[in-house]
Amino acid sequence: MNQSLTDQEKKILAREKASRKSNIQRRRISQNIAFTFLWLIGLAAIAILVWIIGYVFTKGLSTVNLEFLTTRPAGGFDGEGGISTTIVTTVYLVIFTLSIAAPLGIGAAIYFVEYANEAQNRSKFIQWLVRIARTGVEVLAGVPSIIFGLFGFAVFVSYMKLGFSLLSAGLSGACLVLPVIIRTTEEALLAVPESYREGSLGLGATKWQTVIGVVLPTAIPGIVTGIVLSVGRIISETAVFWVTLGGSYRLPQNLMSSGRTLALHVYMLATETRAFDKALGTSAILIMIIMILNLAINLSSKYFQKRLSGK
Repeated sequence: MNQSLTDQEKKILAREKASRKSNIQRRRISQNIAFTFLWLIGLAAIAILVWIIGYVFTKGLSTVNLEFLTTRPAGGFDGEGGISTTIVTTVYLVIFTLSIAAPLGIGAAIYFVEYANEAQNRSKFIQWLVRIARTGVEVLAGVPSIIFGLFGFAVFVSYMKLGFSLLSAGLSGACLVLPVIIRTTEEALLAVPESYREGSLGLGATKWQTVIGVVLPTAIPGIVTGIVLSVGRIISETAVFWVTLGGSYRLPQNLMSSGRTLALHVYMLATETRAFDKALGTSAILIMIIMILNLAINLSSKYFQKRLSGK
């Protein structure tokens, strides 16, 4: 009887072992299938990106030369001239827009993450204001860009009498990218472990010293991501700047001058002229400028991160 029970137990153990082995094999197969599927999706996305960039570079770089880069557009419907003034205008607009949007966006995010909770506990009015502000940021993040363009045209161009100018375009562009900078900076600050703040405060640092010396240096990579996304959106945007910057092919002399960005120039070449080859050449230069600006911002962020961390 004992021997038969032992044999039965062995059979049960053998079946359980076989079942576990079968389950492990099924999990490995499903995992491999999932990993393969994800790899294929990733490779497909990269392939599409490389195909688009390769097509633009192949078709566009043949029209790029020193004259194309150093002469301004001639105007008219023939697409004659180069893109020198549009490159400078684009750089001006990016720098001016970020100089407005970055401090405001980062400052607002710091308040929302580090100070808003304490302030809301002291006053219901502040709690209401913070709630309205957060809702506004969420809503503005999903508003189409043309709405920001119409807002900029109505307020900055018409009501404030700034005209079609770099100033009107920069203010409108700042409104466009401000929600992006706020949201990405908030996420970067929230990703900083709470123990960092507690350790700094425990050593006698003030709240502000903790934010500047501990939280911000740790969150810089995430903050830079938001700025890089904003740079890309400023450079690639047309609707907002079409109704605020104007379309002058001349070089802006000051903030009250009109101008034309690279993306706006590509749009005009593609829709109003027959110079589609120059539109592709301008697109290739536009992609290269985005890459260079992103690289410069990333290198700068690493430098400032080391400086703020005391390294």
